[in-house]
Amino acid sequence: MIQIEKLTGMAFLAFPKLKNLLTAELVDRFSYGEIVEAATVSGMSFTPFGASSWYGDLLYCPDFDSSLFEEAGLSLPYFAATCMEEPVLIHFGSIGEAAAALKEIQRNWAGYQFQLFRRASLIQEKLPYINLKTRTFPAEIPSSSMGLYTLLDEKTMIASAKTNSPLPCGYITFEEDHENPPSRAYLKLQESLSLFHTYFGADFPKEGDKCFEAGACPGGWTWVLRQLGSDVLAVDRAELAPSLMNDPKVKFMAHDAFTLKPEEICSILNCEKLDWLLSDVICYPARLLQWIKSWLDSKMAKNIICTIKMQGAIDWVLISEFSKIPNSKIVHLNYNKHELTIMIHNETSKNAMF
Repeated sequence: MIQIEKLTGMAFLAFPKLKNLLTAELVDRFSYGEIVEAATVSGMSFTPFGASSWYGDLLYCPDFDSSLFEEAGLSLPYFAATCMEEPVLIHFGSIGEAAAALKEIQRNWAGYQFQLFRRASLIQEKLPYINLKTRTFPAEIPSSSMGLYTLLDEKTMIASAKTNSPLPCGYITFEEDHENPPSRAYLKLQESLSLFHTYFGADFPKEGDKCFEAGACPGGWTWVLRQLGSDVLAVDRAELAPSLMNDPKVKFMAHDAFTLKPEEICSILNCEKLDWLLSDVICYPARLLQWIKSWLDSKMAKNIICTIKMQGAIDWVLISEFSKIPNSKIVHLNYNKHELTIMIHNETSKNAMF
């Protein structure tokens, strides 16, 4: 027999191997109290109104009041791949009943599992199809949120139809090219551009687009832009990979990119406004914020994607200044580590999520 019990609070799925960053964010940014580590074994007890507990990489916080951060204008935790915003506890007697209970709530579900993998696979097979495979770039991501469920034991799951991500378990993985890109950083830009397209309804970079990458060496992001046909001005003190240095559509300048004025960049690229302004350079977040604001004041960049590289402990007051930028979204990418990514769209798109 199926029984559904509404739970209090929220649950957060940490990115793989980043539980420590999620925990630190909840404590430092949200002033959330002590977080208890739970043993992740089969048959564990589940206490809906007990202390916050981990189930694999899933942290259930029964007393996390979402209204507190909504009133303060805070986004959900960046270091959570996805958040269960309206969790329920589902009791079921069979695999068929588990799938039926989920389908009765909504169509799209993905399972995060830390145990009972075979049973979870059988449940997923009975649900409507969603793409759980590694994707090729450029990738189209659905705009509707993806439900999340996790088996707690053979006849109990925690689930939430409402999450803050359109991706299964909140993150995306791409088929990797191990031969051509000059660094694995290219995966960050592929993920960023895919999410940018989904969030803002903007086109991917294309043939003839004018792009400026600050701190481009060895050229992972420039490589992605060239694969899409764009013209690139790459600025760094060190040269790019030889294949990019010899590319006629890539202009390289040995310089401190942050000291160049927007007018100089657009003049070199022979355009009135950049299509894409990009940076994955290591610098202090405060300097990056100042640089981004100078470009916004110039109104000479349509789309901006920058990595916010952390220097030690995260300054959440400073991150909040980034979040105040109009038409922006801050995310932690699957391919980020101890860093965040800010995306800014200065053009109006028809299919934007917000």
